[in-house]
Amino acid sequence: MNSETIQTLSSANGAGLNGDGKVHRVAQKAHEAVDKLEQSIGTGSEKVMQYQQEYGDMCREHVKAHPLTSVLAAFGVGVIFSKLFLR
Repeated sequence: MNSETIQTLSSANGAGLNGDGKVHRVAQKAHEAVDKLEQSIGTGSEKVMQYQQEYGDMCREHVKAHPLTSVLAAFGVGVIFSKLFLR
């Protein structure tokens, strides 16, 4: 719900349901809170995507530089997980 919708709803009811604009103020505060939350989530997801890209590139380079070590490490982790979870 954007601020234009809130204003339209508020003006349709006069100054609000109780006559002094409390509904409008509460709706406006809720709208601002949702906008802040949306912005912070967007910023957080961008950071996560940057970390994923950065560490993914580092892992690819390491695997290309040390293929045998990488395969042996993956095999070892697989053996450990199979012992832990497949009893």
